[in-house]
Amino acid sequence: MTDDTRPRTAVSATEGVWTVRGAQVTAERTSDGLRVCARAGAEGLSRIVLRWRHSAPEGAWILGDAWERAYGDLQWRTLQPDCALPWYVLITGTDGGTTTGWGVRTRPGALCSWTVDEGGIALWADVRSGGLPVLSGERVLDVATVVTAAAPAPFAAHEALCTAMSPGPLPVKGPVVGSNNWYYAYGRGFGPDAVLRDARTVVEYADGHPVRPYCVIDDGWTEGGGTAPGGPWDTGLPGVFNDMGDMAARITEAGARPGLWFRPLLSRTETPGVRPGIRRDAGFPFDPSLDVALETVAEDVTRFRRWGYELIKHDFSTYDVFGRFAADSPAELASPGWSLADRSRTSAEILVRLYRTIAEAAGDTVVIGCNTVGHLSAGLVRVQRCGDDTSGRSWERTRRMGVNTLAFRLAQHNRLFTVDADCVPCTPQTDWTLNRQFLDLVSRSGTALFVSVDPAARTDRTDTDLAAAIRLALDGGTPGGVEPLDWLSTTAPRRWQAGPETLVYDWAEPWGATPLSV
Repeated sequence: MTDDTRPRTAVSATEGVWTVRGAQVTAERTSDGLRVCARAGAEGLSRIVLRWRHSAPEGAWILGDAWERAYGDLQWRTLQPDCALPWYVLITGTDGGTTTGWGVRTRPGALCSWTVDEGGIALWADVRSGGLPVLSGERVLDVATVVTAAAPAPFAAHEALCTAMSPGPLPVKGPVVGSNNWYYAYGRGFGPDAVLRDARTVVEYADGHPVRPYCVIDDGWTEGGGTAPGGPWDTGLPGVFNDMGDMAARITEAGARPGLWFRPLLSRTETPGVRPGIRRDAGFPFDPSLDVALETVAEDVTRFRRWGYELIKHDFSTYDVFGRFAADSPAELASPGWSLADRSRTSAEILVRLYRTIAEAAGDTVVIGCNTVGHLSAGLVRVQRCGDDTSGRSWERTRRMGVNTLAFRLAQHNRLFTVDADCVPCTPQTDWTLNRQFLDLVSRSGTALFVSVDPAARTDRTDTDLAAAIRLALDGGTPGGVEPLDWLSTTAPRRWQAGPETLVYDWAEPWGATPLSV
């Protein structure tokens, strides 16, 4: 397809080669899978659709992924032919037969999704640059490599497909466990004393464990904090965080490993590399297709390393590029009619280049991607925040986002990256009997565990629960991890296998789940 949504059937002169209006698509079997490449031609290219004949089993259940973070809506669903399933699809039947999976290798050159109907499966590859056709001329676009996997059980098939899609995840040395102050502070009213208190608290919970926990300073350490501000990121909040290097050193002296949050693609001032005429929140978004913008991002990450931070969490880049979060599973990330400065590269290529810039500047520093496109950042981040925010104000949001994320993206853990289902809050506003169940599940899973502990909520009971969970997580969780058992029938699985144990959690408040926005 070129610059509109009307499909045009290409002509194949030879097997595996299709041409239409100057554009050419090729598909070649390799040892890695089916490699799909394209030349856009003079008119540019927007989308490529490849279709396979495939008969879904009777009463089929279908699982896809999300474009970036999950928003509590990942689920096995009945056949819905017009539903876009980002990155991969799993198909299982009600007869307990083999589950099959189709996907694309990580870091493709296109934003890829799948559709499934009664007669076949289609791969939709969005090769636009923003919302306009890519103008890559005769350059060969490495669109995607299609892979498949199968296993007798759905969860095993999901794991096998993730392994096939991601041959080179970045390893993390030791479990990723620590504190993050966002879900009790929300970027307001904290300073060095509060940060050091958090560091001492998580070190107390770790109780001398040989794996040191992290203490992450989230949004709020710079001017305009608490509202996800933009850069520059060269100083802390005046009069509060006067020396961020000294802050990192003091966290280290307290026995924790310092971590820092930032928003790489937003500036509070119109600096070189921002997109002209565009505003995001209270700032100006950078154009990541420009070298000058990437140079600024690399300088920021290098500075954080020089300050002594051992973990860097970068956030909001998907939103700052596309102007929206990908909640409710839109068919495409980019709305039509706009582009970044460099139209010779696809949106996917531009994002991969951004993530690679951060990874190279970070070196051995642990990088967490948040609101990043996980399928494009796999192999370029060590940890991925895989779901939307949990909450220190509303248990329902933690139930909706955290439990769903862990269940439906757990198979990605240690295959695409270390999965982070987001923080476990301990706050006066939320019920600890519910939070402690989520804490127990995450600590057993072996995925990243961050806790956000309001000092006002600390009791003997919470301290005992938190200490036991953090030490278990620092050990690597339950041997063999956990697995959702009832995930085919609910968005928030209650029954989980943890080693030889079958665990049953009760996620419901007295009135059940809340159907309202949270």
